[in-house]
Amino acid sequence: MPQTSLDYSSLESSSKWKNLPPPPGFTKSSSSLKTQSKKSAVSTASYDALKEKRAWDAAIGPAKSLPMQAFMLYMSGGGVQVFSIGIVFMLLLSPFKNIAGMNEAFAQYAPTSKPSNSIATLPLQKIVYILCNLLTLGVGLWKCRSMGLLPTGTGDWLAFETRGVAPEISLF
Repeated sequence: MPQTSLDYSSLESSSKWKNLPPPPGFTKSSSSLKTQSKKSAVSTASYDALKEKRAWDAAIGPAKSLPMQAFMLYMSGGGVQVFSIGIVFMLLLSPFKNIAGMNEAFAQYAPTSKPSNSIATLPLQKIVYILCNLLTLGVGLWKCRSMGLLPTGTGDWLAFETRGVAPEISLF
């Protein structure tokens, strides 16, 4: 079996890629530790800014899905059928599941420069996230009301009303 070897050293001198800048994070020598630490501080700050931007995107995510959910509610109809009840049930259940898993949803966006306290990190984004989920819950409750599933009329509460005393009693 013949042994083949390739020699790439001849390509280095005539390469058109020779004058390209090095990729991010690559250093040619260890004498540039000061510039590397300054660059890492800048990259950490920009990385935290990117994380904060992504956290805002995640915070308004439930509000972005509202038009599609409203269209699904419209297409399910106003009657009480299995399909429309299923869609309304999922619309009412998702905000509770989202709020319960909020800390896990925002854990990946926690800044690296601050201590990792899950409650205190990203408070504004979490408040907006809760408000968007409450908005989704409100749309679901509105649909329940329009379907007649919420007890809003006086006839819905007749079982809990008491009878008053009769104005007069007749013995004969």
